[in-house]
Amino acid sequence: MIKVMKQTPLPEEVIYVPSDNKLEKTEPVIDLKMRIFGELPIQIGYCNGHNSKLNALEYHRSSEVNVAVTDIILLLGSEQDIASDFTYETSKVEAFLVPAGTGIEIYGTTLHYAPCGVDGNGFKAIVVLPQGTNTDLMTCHTKSYDDKLLTAKNKWLIAHEEAGIEGAVCGLKGENIDLAK
Repeated sequence: MIKVMKQTPLPEEVIYVPSDNKLEKTEPVIDLKMRIFGELPIQIGYCNGHNSKLNALEYHRSSEVNVAVTDIILLLGSEQDIASDFTYETSKVEAFLVPAGTGIEIYGTTLHYAPCGVDGNGFKAIVVLPQGTNTDLMTCHTKSYDDKLLTAKNKWLIAHEEAGIEGAVCGLKGENIDLAK
């Protein structure tokens, strides 16, 4: 997988590719599908680029596996700390260094978003999720209490106003954490 990732771009902005055919043909796919996701169909993609800001937090109703191709910093929080009005205090976010070559499981109740690079460098991370996650919704959702946060399949998102993410609830309160400062 790491070898395949060397061929992926490292742009100045952040890009996310939910499913990459070359990554999905690598040897660890069967192991990930069987051991981590209990035989569910999975997608393997990547998130690459340059980033130092929090900008948003998302959660899924499933685990996500990340493999750091480069050193990355993840800004994480807990879904249980989301207030009833769908706000979240950014002071509760914690930063974690994930060294290159390390794979981690992000539980469904863990708030996360795009990784940050270390020391101003770009980052590359493999992202493994149940198939269809982060793809376009098929219908409008209005029945569940947190439906207004649902921005893609299996993706509930709370943004910071500074990020200007179209269609997202701007519920992150406090500083838009910037690791470059």
